[in-house]
Order: sequence, then C-alpha cells, then structure tokens
Amino acid sequence: MKRKQRTEILIQDGGSLANKLAETITTKYNYLEIIKPQYGLTMVKMRETAKKSLFYVGEVLITEAKIEINQTIGIGLVIGMEKKMAKSLAIIDAAYRASLPETKNWDVYLLQREKQITELRAKEQAGLLKSKVNFETMEV
Repeated sequence: MKRKQRTEILIQDGGSLANKLAETITTKYNYLEIIKPQYGLTMVKMRETAKKSLFYVGEVLITEAKIEINQTIGIGLVIGMEKKMAKSLAIIDAAYRASLPETKNWDVYLLQREKQITELRAKEQAGLLKSKVNFETMEV
C-alpha cells in the first residue's frame, strides 16, 4: 500500500485506528521525537483552469511531527490542530519505512477500514439524494 493511500485512510478514520497502530509500535520500540508535534502554516496550491497555471490560494493551519525509530525517520502532517494524530502518523510512517514486522498485517486492517469508510459515505450520499428536490417536475 502506498503512503498516500495509507495516510488518507488513517485521517478519514478520525484517529482511532492511527492511535491503535501507533500504540502497538511505541510499546515495543524506543522512538525519538525529532520534531515534537507543532503547528505551522503551509501554502495551498490550485491549478487555474483556463491557463492551466499554478497559483497559491492561501495558507492553511497544519500540525507536523517527525519521529525516528531504528534510525528511520517518519513524518506526520495533518490539517488542523491535531497533535496526537500528527504524532501517530509519524510513528506509523517510521514503522513502515523501517519495515517493522508489525506492519505486515496492517494493510489488511487499513483496507477493511477503507471499505467501511466508502460504504458509510455511500449511505450518507444516498440519504442526501433522497431529499434532493427535482425542480423540473415542480408545477409553476
């Protein structure tokens, strides 16, 4: 599983799975906080549709963290004020990069959670579509 997909699943989950996976690593391995979770700002890029050129829309508040496990650095970056989530993401990233044995089974959990999130969103979307008004069939 690629890093981007893994991170998106963990963030969409809301943090419970990320905290659980990070805890399994921190109980067995020593880790070093290179950068403790801290707030920062980053610029948001957008592509202008007519000219296809990039421009910066503005800034967004982020929380970032860097963790080292077995001489391998992991990075956690999340939008908003989410110190615990950024730290958990950094620990998970470091564990994957260090190829720790615990990470071998994580892809199964992540894919199951991705499926659950997709099904939940489909149900929410179906509920929204039920309440959608069709203005073409309304009498004037």
